[in-house]
Amino acid sequence: MSRFERAFAKGPALVCFVTGGDPTPDATPAILDALVEGGADVIELGMPFTDPMADGPAIQNANLRALGTGTTTADIFRIAADFRARHADVPLVLMGYANPMTIRGSEWFAAECAKAGVDGVICVDIPPEEDPELGPALRAAGVSLIRLATPTTDAARLPAVLEGSSGFLYYVSVAGITGMQQAAQTSIEDAVARLKEHATIPVAVGFGVRTPEQAGAIARVADGVVVGSALVDLVGLHGARAAGPVRELTKALADAVHCARETA
Repeated sequence: MSRFERAFAKGPALVCFVTGGDPTPDATPAILDALVEGGADVIELGMPFTDPMADGPAIQNANLRALGTGTTTADIFRIAADFRARHADVPLVLMGYANPMTIRGSEWFAAECAKAGVDGVICVDIPPEEDPELGPALRAAGVSLIRLATPTTDAARLPAVLEGSSGFLYYVSVAGITGMQQAAQTSIEDAVARLKEHATIPVAVGFGVRTPEQAGAIARVADGVVVGSALVDLVGLHGARAAGPVRELTKALADAVHCARETA
């Protein structure tokens, strides 16, 4: 089984996002370790970018903090490789935007991902219709391309979203930016049921999930729950001392997600 398959086979998975290089490249490893120690099943490491158009203020500011300390793509791959050396079994996903991923060529990027032990990539601004820009190189390197589905992804377009996608399907539960609002639980339940009729990979729900209560409710119907902005806020508040608060929130989220089906 792949790391993704093992992570989701245990039941609802907690997927946690932080921005690489925030507050500094040297502080990021301790924050990633805190996520794992808290019970995160999958880690998303954000690649800082100047124009993160899908992200709200929390992650926008994290990108600016990371870039302000001089974080580079080389730093992100170093952080990823070091994470893999410390955590052999935890899936690691790079999440970001097309420019840093393709500026040196998709084959270069895919090869670096494979060398660093990265399991999957989420590229926010390369839609399925532009798959040749990155998808073939990632698949050839054995790296999952994780695609996004949204409330506006209808039945006609869903097959294109799923084709060539692996690891898990990330359902963006609101038509908006990260961290600003949460969709109604009933709309999430309806969307997950619709997606799971067609998807053969796990469906994880994100955008706007901030509390253990919200995460637990979603985990009763989804295969995974993605939390980002709430964790990034803690990094912004505590800086290099964020590992402890991040571990505490992650544990509360993990307990809620992992117990959700039993509670239901």
